[in-house]
Amino acid sequence: MKRILLLVLFITTVAQSQEKSFEEEVSKIANKIEKITKQEKDSLKQKVKSINDKLEKKIITQEDATKLKKEAAELHASRIEKRVSVEELKLQQLVQDKTNGRIASNSEKDENFTFSIGGAKFKFLGEKEKVKKRRRDKRTTTQIVFATGVNNVLTDNELSSLNNSEYKFWQSHFYELGFTWKTRFSKDPSKLYFKYGLSFLWNNLRAKNNKYHTVNGNQTVLNTHVNNLSESRLRHVQMTFPMHLEFDFSKNKKYSDEKIADRTHESFHFGIGGFFGFKLGTRQYLEYKNAEGVKVEEVQKASFNTNVLNYGLSAYASYKGCGLYAKYDLNSLFKNTSTRNISLGVRFDIN
Repeated sequence: MKRILLLVLFITTVAQSQEKSFEEEVSKIANKIEKITKQEKDSLKQKVKSINDKLEKKIITQEDATKLKKEAAELHASRIEKRVSVEELKLQQLVQDKTNGRIASNSEKDENFTFSIGGAKFKFLGEKEKVKKRRRDKRTTTQIVFATGVNNVLTDNELSSLNNSEYKFWQSHFYELGFTWKTRFSKDPSKLYFKYGLSFLWNNLRAKNNKYHTVNGNQTVLNTHVNNLSESRLRHVQMTFPMHLEFDFSKNKKYSDEKIADRTHESFHFGIGGFFGFKLGTRQYLEYKNAEGVKVEEVQKASFNTNVLNYGLSAYASYKGCGLYAKYDLNSLFKNTSTRNISLGVRFDIN
């Protein structure tokens, strides 16, 4: 009989679940249980009053009165138990439907929902609270990365070679846009992370002294243009996969349930590591006026003997989401040369 009742309750609940809200149904059940308890207690009070009246009129003895009161109390206690058990079955099924997502909850949009029945308290987390809990327990977070700055080359790995560079320092720029994952090494809150991702790089080199790049066999050299160049820019686009060991010194957060979760990008953090990838394309942009005074814009698309694969070292030091950034190619920019790309700039990591 109990199984049949449970099956009927299940079918009824499923059929109506789309139109119900969890809070409303729990409230109905709680009110029904309170109503049942009140009805049986009021009925018991009336019986006890009737017994006391008979005792005062000496229709029954004290022994009979005590016996009748005990029987009445047991009867109504049994009735409360039976009637409430039906509502408890409804509540169990309702909770199961809520867990399986078959019934909506108004509280999921706002706050936690707490209710009590018979002195026992029940609490269901709202959607926002669930999201917060998932976030604080996550070991991996994601960021959008944007970086920009100046771009140039070193010869023979000598930093002093920048003084004699054939490229304009402040006019040669790089841009990087990417997506990263940041995973904590340990299960518990700590300061050490592994940061990895995917980036696209636009490296620009603007030549000095009216020069531009030409290909001579398997070598790329800078020659002087016959016209006065207003623009001479070599741009190579790369896809790279950066990897960094990051230390994040953001202060841990303690929640009301005494659990501790680490926060990221709330204080000073720095990373050291490298990258590897490949070039997607190289182009040279030239602008000048010809002998007739006509403005000419040239876009030359070629490999210019640049290495397809590239790899190097990179590091950054940031406070919150903004910091300084440096990267250096370990392989040469052009084949058969000792020229390597170097970039210095600012970096933004946006959670």
